[in-house]
Amino acid sequence: MTQLEIMPRPSEERPANQPWPTYPMIYRVSSAHEEAGERLYSVSTEEFIGDGQGNLRALKIVETEFVNGKFEKVAGSEREIPADLVFLAMGFLGPEKNALIEQLGVELDERSNIKRDANFATTEEGIFVCGDAGRGQSLIVWAIAEGRSAARAVDEYLMGESQLPAPIAPTTRQLTV
Repeated sequence: MTQLEIMPRPSEERPANQPWPTYPMIYRVSSAHEEAGERLYSVSTEEFIGDGQGNLRALKIVETEFVNGKFEKVAGSEREIPADLVFLAMGFLGPEKNALIEQLGVELDERSNIKRDANFATTEEGIFVCGDAGRGQSLIVWAIAEGRSAARAVDEYLMGESQLPAPIAPTTRQLTV
């Protein structure tokens, strides 16, 4: 078994910019990892390679670096690793690009979330967004707080004013040190 991860290997110590009570991104070993296998960090799958008879033979991977807010390939680092079965377990990559998103005509940001302004309004008049669709993958408490703030923004849009609380702005981020 080989686990591929596009992110670099986390440190074993809690990073200074992730104080309690935030969930620390540290290196962890689960029982599944103890059984066997290898974990490769800072790599991305480029291609599934078949054997010419409909069977998977290998994965072509490439090393990555995080540069200017996005992952870039490391030139000359391509290689193949043998594989006959692949399980995909991927993180949140923005809202599903389906007919609803297309019909609404809302723009997406560089992270493929629905673009919004300081009042939770999308690029389309009268359409608002909050939670994971606008923020990206996050905790439920963020979605709840954003939902309340977006409700205020909708109330202001419809009524011209609002008495509802707005606990956070769409640009509010988790605490860092």
